[in-house]
Amino acid sequence: MATSRPPHESSAAEGRSRSDTDYEHIDDDVCRSFQRSVEIVGKKWSAAVLLAAMRGTRRFVDYRARIPGISNHLLSQRLRELEGHQLIERVVVPTTPVQITYRPTERGAGLMHVLHPLVEWSVKNEE
Repeated sequence: MATSRPPHESSAAEGRSRSDTDYEHIDDDVCRSFQRSVEIVGKKWSAAVLLAAMRGTRRFVDYRARIPGISNHLLSQRLRELEGHQLIERVVVPTTPVQITYRPTERGAGLMHVLHPLVEWSVKNEE
């Protein structure tokens, strides 16, 4: 028995996968939430800082070494912003001199987990 298509589907939709059509049903609140999230990681150097954190980077100087081209000022700014979004945690180690380390929060690790396919895509599509 043949299945009938809902009247709103056109024959053009036949070439698309189910996941391609799922986006049509996302409401405006979800779009705004998605936009805010994308702007956090889409800000220059933010994704690089998060990726460095996930790769085990801890101290400021280590971030500088792992992210070529970022200035001290911009790295400091991005770390503060990511901390404000609860993606990076700043830890003060009471030693002499005081040592400050940064690590990803559970929320930051969760974000990088969903961004991992983008990392893989970028490697496959680098020109």
